[in-house]
Amino acid sequence: MPEKLDVLSFLAEADQYPLIDVRSPAEFERAHIPGAISFPIFTNEERAQVGTTYKQQGKDKAVELGLEIVGPQLAQWAKKAKKIAKNGVLLVHCWRGGMRSGSMAWLFETAGLEVKVLVGGYKAYRTVVLSQLENKFPLIVLGGKTGSGKTEILIEMKKRGIQVIDLEGLAHHRGSAFGHLGLEEQPTSEHFENLLFHELRTMDFNKPIWVEDESRHIGKVFMAESFYLHLRNSPCLFLDIDAKYRLPHLVKVYAQYPKADLLVALEKIKKRLGGQHFQRAVECLEINDFSEVAAITLNYYDKAYLHGLMQRDDARIDRLEIETLDTNLQVNSVLAHDLVKFNLNT
Repeated sequence: MPEKLDVLSFLAEADQYPLIDVRSPAEFERAHIPGAISFPIFTNEERAQVGTTYKQQGKDKAVELGLEIVGPQLAQWAKKAKKIAKNGVLLVHCWRGGMRSGSMAWLFETAGLEVKVLVGGYKAYRTVVLSQLENKFPLIVLGGKTGSGKTEILIEMKKRGIQVIDLEGLAHHRGSAFGHLGLEEQPTSEHFENLLFHELRTMDFNKPIWVEDESRHIGKVFMAESFYLHLRNSPCLFLDIDAKYRLPHLVKVYAQYPKADLLVALEKIKKRLGGQHFQRAVECLEINDFSEVAAITLNYYDKAYLHGLMQRDDARIDRLEIETLDTNLQVNSVLAHDLVKFNLNT
């Protein structure tokens, strides 16, 4: 019999052994346990067919259809599983810890593997994720207007051994209308939560965890409300960096992309820029005056950011003026800054 594990025990084992997800490709694509390998019993179409049979003809007929579908594939699955397993051990889960994972576990054990199954399946895992994201974490929020280099700062801080969660990195988006450019497709909000939970699992909650100041939505990704509210109520170190330092950075980051893509991004904020400013930005884009395009959009984003900052408790905001976009120098300033106002220490 396969060993049955609760969610946290299962995840601890997944740090050592391969984890396969036997749900359909569509279920896996929507969201999955980070690090899992897709190993579907049914294709999307087959799963739908079995489900329809279950509803219309009952469980027995659905099981018979399922066996007809998977029967010819059992030998190949067993061989594939042996190649994936580590030291003969494999972890398996499906949606609710029912027939799909049970059937695969039986097959793999018959083939000589040691199998561990997640009780309650992915559904139980999601319950734990959402519950854990309601906790209060020792966050310090790194704030600053657009183009301050906050992401680069956090990445460098992480290299120096500071606890950091790169929310924009997890979301594959920089958080503005231009934020998707050059990045891979965004995860679903559900999968973003899974990724965030797995980052938090590695953290020491007796030490600060640095994150970037974000709105609740990062591109198409929406943060869990409980985590977002906690982020908004956490202490914020606001980097006050003049636009003359930020503009060259924005030009460097975005001018490399096709003008057609930049125009689409401008269209997204047309109403917020105002017709006159939008038209001016388009004209500057056409003549490759990227600095002026950045200046026009920066004026809007600076106002928007400061409006959001004002929604925070001023007693939880500390300001640090920095006159450089050199990441190493910025990090030195951040780490040297006395966070006595927060009664925290990095």
